[in-house]
Amino acid sequence: MRSIFTLLVIGAIGGGVYYVMQSGPPGGTAKPRFGRDGGGGPVAVVAKPAETADVPIYLEGVGSVRALNLATVRAQVDGILVSVNFKEGQDVKRGDVLAKIDPVTYQAQLDQAIAKKALDEALLANTKRDLERYQKVGTLAISQQQIDTQKALAQQQEAQIKSDVAAIENATAILGYTTIVAPFDGRTGIRIVDQGNLVKAGDAGGIVVITQIQPISVVFTLPQQDLPALTGATGKLTAQALSTNSQTELDSGLLEVIDNQVDQQTGTIRLKANFPNDRRQLWPGQFVNVRVLVDTMKNVVVAPTEAIQRGPDGDYVYVVQADKTVAMRAVKIARQDEKQAVIAEGVKSGDRLVVNGFGRLKDGATVAVSDGKTPPASADAPAKQRHRQGGKAARDTSDRQQSSASQSGAQSGAPLITGSNTEPTRTVDSSKPGAQPDQQARGNAKDGGTSP
Repeated sequence: MRSIFTLLVIGAIGGGVYYVMQSGPPGGTAKPRFGRDGGGGPVAVVAKPAETADVPIYLEGVGSVRALNLATVRAQVDGILVSVNFKEGQDVKRGDVLAKIDPVTYQAQLDQAIAKKALDEALLANTKRDLERYQKVGTLAISQQQIDTQKALAQQQEAQIKSDVAAIENATAILGYTTIVAPFDGRTGIRIVDQGNLVKAGDAGGIVVITQIQPISVVFTLPQQDLPALTGATGKLTAQALSTNSQTELDSGLLEVIDNQVDQQTGTIRLKANFPNDRRQLWPGQFVNVRVLVDTMKNVVVAPTEAIQRGPDGDYVYVVQADKTVAMRAVKIARQDEKQAVIAEGVKSGDRLVVNGFGRLKDGATVAVSDGKTPPASADAPAKQRHRQGGKAARDTSDRQQSSASQSGAQSGAPLITGSNTEPTRTVDSSKPGAQPDQQARGNAKDGGTSP
């Protein structure tokens, strides 16, 4: 019996506490059974307005950066590399001296050709003087055959002098090859051959590689389906070189070449765009994304992509009305990317579209709207605050009542505290007549009459 009585007391106390917590404080508003979290209150959503804007149409592909000009500087003659006149990674101009080969042998060949020309010129001068004497004497002293032979000899020596001139020019050119110069404006790479090495004209590696990086080109591909948009555009098309994640614009240039055939294996067309590369963000061999502007849609309605929902009947959006309710509208999408969608029908500029909070949303639902930066205003916030205050007060009251009951049973003669959070505290003096017997009786009932 004592165990059953204990269980009944505990159940009564628990039921009272639950009732107080659910009913709230006196005079307050009770918490609704289905509030904002249960489906009956306003739905918290984030809304953004539709706008009118000019939308550019881009075609985007992946490509690699290539130097506009690239050359491997090699030796054209054999010899010892006596000097290297550049630093690795240096910017050079056309005609700048890069290296020198020992010119002694080639200078000697040039001097020999010059001397040979001087010898032949002297012989020609003597032959011409003899021919003049023969012509003055005439056939009275010598035969006509001797005169003709002298003329032929002079012509042979004249031809020999022309050959000597060509030999001098060739020797001069070979001597010039001992001084290696930059073929165009560019940037040197890592040096391949060091000073003091023997270089030959047939060396495949060369001395250094020079690349022209200002301007620079990018070769990329696009699907063959984009050909009509490319060939139908007028004038030069603007191209943008983007980072591999398409978040950073590296440079802006012009589309220069559309290849003359489609790759049958991949169904793509190759294109080439040139960029000034003033900031040197593009480097030969680098992979980039290229975006080509082919057209611009003027004064169209655009909406955030996250506002577009898809159902069995097509695309639709939720439009926030003036009375804080939402209306579901079917829309027709003209173009769409990861950031915005061009809406051809269904939405006009200025309409506020829901972009977040679709979980409990339906046509005609009441919403609490936020712009995504501040929390939405809740219609049941005051009721929730009152409920929290009432629940806390009820718990405090229950704790005080349990504490008072415990103290009254354990300590005979202690004052008994009664009341609630809305009434003044009353103290019952145990010394007054009638108070002590009643308190003692309650104590005996609590401990079953076993206390002394």
